[in-house]
Amino acid sequence: MSKQATREALGDELLALGLERQEVYVVDCDVSKSCKTVPFAHQCPAQHLNVGISEQNAVGIAAGLATAGKVPFVVTYAAFGSMRACEQIRQEVCYPRLNVKIACSHGGLTPANDGASHQCIEDMGIMRTLPNMMVIMPADYHAARKLIRAAAAYQGPVYLRFTRDPVEDLYGEEEEFEIGKAKYLRDGRDIAILANGDTVSLALHAAEQLDREGVSVRVLDMHTIKPLDREAVEKALTECGCVITVEDHNILNGLGSAVCEVAAEMGHGRVKRIGVLDRFGESAPYEALLALNGITVENLCTTAHELLEQEGKQ
Repeated sequence: MSKQATREALGDELLALGLERQEVYVVDCDVSKSCKTVPFAHQCPAQHLNVGISEQNAVGIAAGLATAGKVPFVVTYAAFGSMRACEQIRQEVCYPRLNVKIACSHGGLTPANDGASHQCIEDMGIMRTLPNMMVIMPADYHAARKLIRAAAAYQGPVYLRFTRDPVEDLYGEEEEFEIGKAKYLRDGRDIAILANGDTVSLALHAAEQLDREGVSVRVLDMHTIKPLDREAVEKALTECGCVITVEDHNILNGLGSAVCEVAAEMGHGRVKRIGVLDRFGESAPYEALLALNGITVENLCTTAHELLEQEGKQ
Protein backbone atom coordinates (compact mmCIF):
# COMPACT_ATOMS: atom_id res chain seq x y z
CA MET A 1 0.00 0.00 0.00
CA SER A 2 1.35 3.43 -0.96
CA LYS A 3 2.06 6.09 1.65
CA GLN A 4 2.06 9.89 1.58
CA ALA A 5 2.28 12.49 4.33
CA THR A 6 -0.85 14.58 4.64
CA ARG A 7 1.32 17.73 4.62
CA GLU A 8 1.93 16.92 0.94
CA ALA A 9 -1.81 17.27 0.40
CA LEU A 10 -1.71 20.61 2.20
CA GLY A 11 0.77 21.99 -0.30
CA ASP A 12 -0.96 20.50 -3.33
CA GLU A 13 -4.49 21.58 -2.42
CA LEU A 14 -3.49 25.08 -1.36
CA LEU A 15 -1.80 25.55 -4.72
CA ALA A 16 -4.90 24.32 -6.54
CA LEU A 17 -7.12 26.64 -4.51
CA GLY A 18 -4.77 29.59 -4.96
CA LEU A 19 -4.73 29.20 -8.73
CA GLU A 20 -8.53 28.95 -8.80
CA ARG A 21 -9.34 31.72 -6.31
CA GLN A 22 -7.37 34.94 -5.95
CA GLU A 23 -8.85 35.51 -2.48
CA VAL A 24 -7.08 32.41 -1.08
CA TYR A 25 -3.91 33.48 0.76
CA VAL A 26 -1.13 31.61 2.53
CA VAL A 27 0.43 33.27 5.57
CA ASP A 28 3.63 31.30 6.13
CA CYS A 29 5.62 31.21 9.36
CA ASP A 30 8.94 30.50 7.66
CA VAL A 31 8.21 26.79 7.25
CA SER A 32 7.24 26.73 3.58
CA LYS A 33 9.68 23.94 2.75
CA SER A 34 8.45 21.65 5.56
CA CYS A 35 4.77 22.48 5.04
CA LYS A 36 5.03 22.19 1.25
CA THR A 37 3.91 25.71 0.33
CA VAL A 38 6.94 26.62 -1.80
CA PRO A 39 5.03 25.96 -5.06
CA PHE A 40 2.23 28.26 -3.84
CA ALA A 41 4.76 31.00 -3.13
CA HIS A 42 6.27 30.63 -6.60
CA GLN A 43 3.03 30.41 -8.57
CA CYS A 44 0.82 32.73 -6.48
CA PRO A 45 3.33 35.29 -5.19
CA ALA A 46 0.77 38.06 -4.70
CA GLN A 47 -1.25 35.74 -2.42
CA HIS A 48 1.67 34.56 -0.29
CA LEU A 49 3.08 36.24 2.80
CA ASN A 50 6.05 34.89 4.75
CA VAL A 51 5.97 36.63 8.12
CA GLY A 52 8.90 34.71 9.57
CA ILE A 53 8.91 32.77 12.82
CA SER A 54 6.04 34.84 14.12
CA GLU A 55 2.82 32.87 14.59
CA GLN A 56 1.14 35.55 16.70
CA ASN A 57 1.67 38.14 13.98
CA ALA A 58 0.60 35.63 11.34
CA VAL A 59 -2.80 35.18 13.00
CA GLY A 60 -3.28 38.95 13.32
CA ILE A 61 -2.41 39.47 9.65
CA ALA A 62 -4.74 36.63 8.66
CA ALA A 63 -7.54 38.20 10.69
CA GLY A 64 -7.00 41.45 8.83
CA LEU A 65 -7.06 39.67 5.48
CA ALA A 66 -10.31 37.95 6.44
CA THR A 67 -11.98 41.29 7.20
CA ALA A 68 -11.07 42.33 3.64
CA GLY A 69 -12.80 39.27 2.14
CA LYS A 70 -9.75 37.06 1.75
CA VAL A 71 -9.54 33.38 2.78
CA PRO A 72 -6.21 33.15 4.62
CA PHE A 73 -4.50 29.92 5.67
CA VAL A 74 -1.95 30.37 8.46
CA VAL A 75 0.60 27.61 7.83
CA THR A 76 3.00 26.43 10.53
CA TYR A 77 3.76 23.54 12.88
CA ALA A 78 1.04 22.32 15.24
CA ALA A 79 3.06 23.06 18.37
CA PHE A 80 3.40 26.71 17.42
CA GLY A 81 0.09 27.30 15.66
CA SER A 82 -2.02 25.97 18.51
CA MET A 83 -0.05 27.24 21.51
CA ARG A 84 2.20 30.16 20.63
CA ALA A 85 -0.70 31.87 18.85
CA CYS A 86 -3.54 30.57 21.01
CA GLU A 87 -4.49 33.96 22.48
CA GLN A 88 -4.55 35.58 19.05
CA ILE A 89 -6.65 32.75 17.62
CA ARG A 90 -9.11 33.11 20.48
CA GLN A 91 -9.35 36.89 20.51
CA GLU A 92 -8.82 37.84 16.87
CA VAL A 93 -10.29 34.86 14.98
CA CYS A 94 -12.76 32.85 17.06
CA TYR A 95 -14.37 35.68 19.04
CA PRO A 96 -15.28 37.72 15.91
CA ARG A 97 -15.76 34.43 13.99
CA LEU A 98 -13.48 35.47 11.14
CA ASN A 99 -12.84 33.30 8.11
CA VAL A 100 -9.31 32.18 9.03
CA LYS A 101 -7.93 28.67 8.63
CA ILE A 102 -5.08 27.47 10.86
CA ALA A 103 -3.31 24.72 8.90
CA CYS A 104 -0.71 22.90 10.98
CA SER A 105 1.69 20.15 10.00
CA HIS A 106 3.73 17.96 12.37
CA GLY A 107 0.75 17.15 14.58
CA GLY A 108 1.07 14.46 17.25
CA LEU A 109 4.17 12.30 17.64
CA THR A 110 5.15 12.43 13.97
CA PRO A 111 8.03 14.89 14.53
CA ALA A 112 9.60 11.85 16.25
CA ASN A 113 13.33 12.55 16.53
CA ASP A 114 12.70 16.31 16.95
CA GLY A 115 11.56 15.54 20.48
CA ALA A 116 8.92 16.87 22.87
CA SER A 117 9.28 20.52 21.87
CA HIS A 118 7.95 19.75 18.37
CA GLN A 119 5.64 16.82 19.15
CA CYS A 120 2.29 18.51 19.64
CA ILE A 121 -0.05 16.20 21.52
CA GLU A 122 -2.32 18.94 22.95
CA ASP A 123 -3.41 20.97 19.92
CA MET A 124 -6.79 19.46 19.01
CA GLY A 125 -7.82 19.56 22.65
CA ILE A 126 -6.88 23.21 22.94
CA MET A 127 -8.59 24.16 19.71
CA ARG A 128 -11.82 22.27 20.37
CA THR A 129 -12.42 24.28 23.57
CA LEU A 130 -12.50 27.55 21.59
CA PRO A 131 -16.03 28.62 20.61
CA ASN A 132 -16.66 28.86 16.84
CA MET A 133 -13.61 26.71 15.98
CA MET A 134 -13.86 23.57 13.85
CA VAL A 135 -11.18 20.89 14.35
CA ILE A 136 -10.23 18.45 11.59
CA MET A 137 -7.55 15.78 11.10
CA PRO A 138 -7.64 13.86 7.79
CA ALA A 139 -6.62 10.21 7.59
CA ASP A 140 -4.72 10.26 4.30
CA TYR A 141 -3.62 12.34 1.33
CA HIS A 142 -6.92 12.25 -0.58
CA ALA A 143 -9.01 12.90 2.52
CA ALA A 144 -6.77 15.84 3.35
CA ARG A 145 -7.23 17.44 -0.06
CA LYS A 146 -11.01 17.12 0.09
CA LEU A 147 -11.23 18.41 3.66
CA ILE A 148 -8.92 21.36 2.96
CA ARG A 149 -11.21 22.30 0.06
CA ALA A 150 -14.25 21.93 2.32
CA ALA A 151 -12.58 24.13 4.94
CA ALA A 152 -11.89 26.79 2.31
CA ALA A 153 -15.57 26.77 1.33
CA TYR A 154 -16.75 27.01 4.96
CA GLN A 155 -17.26 30.51 6.35
CA GLY A 156 -15.55 30.59 9.73
CA PRO A 157 -12.50 29.46 11.74
CA VAL A 158 -11.07 25.99 11.08
CA TYR A 159 -8.09 24.17 12.60
CA LEU A 160 -6.58 21.56 10.27
CA ARG A 161 -3.93 19.10 11.46
CA PHE A 162 -1.50 17.19 9.23
CA THR A 163 1.28 14.61 9.61
CA ARG A 164 4.96 14.93 8.88
CA ASP A 165 5.45 11.19 8.33
CA PRO A 166 3.83 9.29 5.45
CA VAL A 167 0.57 7.51 6.22
CA GLU A 168 -1.19 4.78 4.26
CA ASP A 169 -3.45 5.79 1.37
CA LEU A 170 -6.94 4.66 2.39
CA TYR A 171 -9.17 6.55 0.00
CA GLY A 172 -9.36 7.16 -3.72
CA GLU A 173 -9.51 10.53 -5.44
CA GLU A 174 -13.26 10.11 -5.99
CA GLU A 175 -14.10 9.81 -2.26
CA GLU A 176 -16.22 12.65 -0.89
CA PHE A 177 -16.06 14.08 2.63
CA GLU A 178 -18.33 16.30 4.68
CA ILE A 179 -17.11 18.27 7.66
CA GLY A 180 -18.72 16.87 10.79
CA LYS A 181 -19.74 13.53 9.24
CA ALA A 182 -17.77 10.37 10.06
CA LYS A 183 -16.72 7.96 7.31
CA TYR A 184 -17.86 4.37 7.82
CA LEU A 185 -14.95 2.21 6.69
CA ARG A 186 -16.14 -1.12 8.03
CA ASP A 187 -19.36 -2.32 9.60
CA GLY A 188 -19.50 -4.57 12.64
CA ARG A 189 -21.74 -5.48 15.56
CA ASP A 190 -19.43 -6.52 18.44
CA ILE A 191 -17.22 -3.47 18.93
CA ALA A 192 -16.50 -0.13 17.24
CA ILE A 193 -13.12 1.51 16.77
CA LEU A 194 -13.25 5.27 16.26
CA ALA A 195 -10.03 6.84 14.98
CA ASN A 196 -8.74 9.90 13.20
CA GLY A 197 -5.67 10.94 11.27
CA ASP A 198 -2.72 8.57 11.17
CA THR A 199 -4.40 6.06 13.51
CA VAL A 200 -7.22 5.18 11.10
CA SER A 201 -4.98 2.71 9.27
CA LEU A 202 -4.11 1.08 12.61
CA ALA A 203 -7.81 0.72 13.35
CA LEU A 204 -8.39 -0.99 10.01
CA HIS A 205 -5.49 -3.41 10.50
CA ALA A 206 -6.75 -4.23 14.00
CA ALA A 207 -10.24 -4.86 12.64
CA GLU A 208 -8.84 -7.29 10.09
CA GLN A 209 -6.96 -9.16 12.81
CA LEU A 210 -9.99 -9.24 15.10
CA ASP A 211 -12.17 -10.47 12.25
CA ARG A 212 -9.85 -13.47 11.88
CA GLU A 213 -10.38 -14.06 15.61
CA GLY A 214 -14.16 -14.04 15.26
CA VAL A 215 -14.84 -10.46 16.37
CA SER A 216 -17.04 -8.21 14.21
CA VAL A 217 -15.60 -4.68 14.23
CA ARG A 218 -17.04 -1.38 13.06
CA VAL A 219 -14.42 1.22 12.03
CA LEU A 220 -15.18 4.92 11.73
CA ASP A 221 -12.88 7.67 10.51
CA MET A 222 -13.73 10.58 12.83
CA HIS A 223 -11.87 13.16 10.76
CA THR A 224 -13.81 15.97 12.45
CA ILE A 225 -13.66 16.03 16.23
CA LYS A 226 -15.49 19.36 16.37
CA PRO A 227 -18.29 19.31 15.47
CA LEU A 228 -18.26 15.62 16.38
CA ASP A 229 -20.60 13.34 14.44
CA ARG A 230 -22.72 12.69 17.52
CA GLU A 231 -25.21 10.57 15.59
CA ALA A 232 -22.48 8.15 14.48
CA VAL A 233 -21.09 7.94 18.03
CA GLU A 234 -24.51 7.33 19.57
CA LYS A 235 -25.21 4.65 16.98
CA ALA A 236 -21.92 2.89 17.76
CA LEU A 237 -22.58 3.02 21.50
CA THR A 238 -26.13 1.72 21.07
CA GLU A 239 -25.53 -0.97 18.46
CA CYS A 240 -22.09 -2.21 19.55
CA GLY A 241 -22.03 -1.24 23.21
CA CYS A 242 -18.22 -1.28 23.30
CA VAL A 243 -16.19 1.52 21.70
CA ILE A 244 -12.43 2.07 21.47
CA THR A 245 -11.06 5.46 20.48
CA VAL A 246 -7.53 5.74 19.13
CA GLU A 247 -5.62 8.92 18.34
CA ASP A 248 -2.14 10.37 18.06
CA HIS A 249 -2.99 12.97 20.71
CA ASN A 250 -3.20 13.22 24.47
CA ILE A 251 -6.02 10.99 25.72
CA LEU A 252 -7.24 14.10 27.56
CA ASN A 253 -9.55 16.43 25.64
CA GLY A 254 -9.12 14.91 22.20
CA LEU A 255 -11.23 12.43 20.26
CA GLY A 256 -11.48 10.03 23.19
CA SER A 257 -12.74 12.70 25.54
CA ALA A 258 -15.26 13.93 22.98
CA VAL A 259 -16.67 10.39 22.60
CA CYS A 260 -16.73 9.86 26.38
CA GLU A 261 -18.76 13.06 26.75
CA VAL A 262 -21.41 11.61 24.45
CA ALA A 263 -21.40 8.27 26.30
CA ALA A 264 -21.73 10.02 29.68
CA GLU A 265 -24.69 12.06 28.49
CA MET A 266 -26.33 8.95 27.02
CA GLY A 267 -25.63 6.90 30.14
CA HIS A 268 -24.93 3.96 27.90
CA GLY A 269 -21.96 2.06 26.48
CA ARG A 270 -18.38 1.38 27.50
CA VAL A 271 -15.49 3.41 26.07
CA LYS A 272 -11.75 2.76 26.23
CA ARG A 273 -9.36 5.50 25.10
CA ILE A 274 -6.04 4.73 23.40
CA GLY A 275 -3.67 7.60 22.74
CA VAL A 276 -0.73 9.51 24.18
CA LEU A 277 -0.82 8.75 27.89
CA ASP A 278 -0.82 12.31 29.23
CA ARG A 279 2.93 12.53 28.90
CA PHE A 280 5.40 14.48 26.83
CA GLY A 281 7.06 12.79 23.91
CA GLU A 282 10.75 12.17 23.52
CA SER A 283 13.27 11.72 20.72
CA ALA A 284 12.74 8.30 19.14
CA PRO A 285 11.48 6.74 15.91
CA TYR A 286 7.80 7.43 15.29
CA GLU A 287 6.72 3.77 15.57
CA ALA A 288 8.59 3.43 18.87
CA LEU A 289 6.79 6.47 20.28
CA LEU A 290 3.43 5.05 19.25
CA ALA A 291 4.30 1.71 20.84
CA LEU A 292 5.41 3.44 24.05
CA ASN A 293 1.87 4.79 24.36
CA GLY A 294 0.07 1.62 23.29
CA ILE A 295 -1.00 3.07 19.95
CA THR A 296 -0.53 -0.22 18.13
CA VAL A 297 -2.55 -2.88 16.34
CA GLU A 298 -1.64 -5.36 19.06
CA ASN A 299 -2.92 -3.16 21.88
CA LEU A 300 -6.10 -2.39 19.97
CA CYS A 301 -6.78 -6.11 19.63
CA THR A 302 -5.97 -6.83 23.29
CA THR A 303 -8.16 -3.94 24.43
CA ALA A 304 -11.03 -5.16 22.25
CA HIS A 305 -10.94 -8.62 23.79
CA GLU A 306 -10.78 -7.14 27.30
CA LEU A 307 -13.82 -4.97 26.66
CA LEU A 308 -15.80 -7.80 25.16
CA GLU A 309 -14.96 -10.01 28.14
CA GLN A 310 -16.11 -7.27 30.54
CA GLU A 311 -19.37 -7.05 28.62
CA GLY A 312 -19.83 -10.81 28.72
CA LYS A 313 -19.55 -11.11 24.95
CA GLN A 314 -16.67 -13.59 25.13
